[in-house]
Amino acid sequence: MKNLKLMALIMAAGLVISTGTQANAEVGYLNYQKVLENYPAAQQAVKEIDAKSLELQQYMVDKEKQYKSLDTPLKKQNFETQTATEFNAKQEALYKLRSSKEAQILNQVQTAAKAVMVSQKLDAVLSDQVIFVGGVDITDLIIQKLKGQ
Repeated sequence: MKNLKLMALIMAAGLVISTGTQANAEVGYLNYQKVLENYPAAQQAVKEIDAKSLELQQYMVDKEKQYKSLDTPLKKQNFETQTATEFNAKQEALYKLRSSKEAQILNQVQTAAKAVMVSQKLDAVLSDQVIFVGGVDITDLIIQKLKGQ
């Protein structure tokens, strides 16, 4: 989820630069963490990723038990090699799942933010971490938009 924040901040910085030349720019901002906490699809993605992480941990616990039951160094070495290969494949699948879910959620939030930006006649939507003073908080409107999809 840290990648999502970073991407939002980079996108926000680009919007600030592009709207900085307008005299009366109206800027909205969102609390991305609050959006994620209140968006059911994001919560479901977190649960799915957590379940896969627990599955990977359980896999390692099971493999450790199997390793302890081996009696020769050769069997242990072969087992370690096989387990490392399987673990790396499972870990890579978990990373891909996480990246995919994060990108999917970010895309949905961006789409909702764009729709709210248009409906509220805003020039830009930034992260609340970028705004020090001013702007319009549209976090709740984005959450409503996401829940309505």
